[in-house]
Amino acid sequence: MTTASKSVDCKQERGVFMPIVNREKCEGKAECVAVCPYNVFEMGIVPPQERATLSFVGWLKGTAHGWKQAFPVHAEACRACAECVGSCPEKAITLKRVAVA
Repeated sequence: MTTASKSVDCKQERGVFMPIVNREKCEGKAECVAVCPYNVFEMGIVPPQERATLSFVGWLKGTAHGWKQAFPVHAEACRACAECVGSCPEKAITLKRVAVA
């Protein structure tokens, strides 16, 4: 996997944490895509079945931004550096510890 040229101190191993994108908050500005050194995120379109679960405000935001949002398509590559969390202007990303079997 290609990493960004930016040097980031990621203390966790892959797969310990995974990024969660709050569909109610994300406005598709792609800062997380730009800053992630492990290419965890890609921009995509929120599928209709997910749109139906949003609140009225979430639906308005989605409509206003063409339903374009960030998706953690390579969540298993996350090393919890939290660059995405700090870069998101809407505070739509959190890191969740993955249960270890």
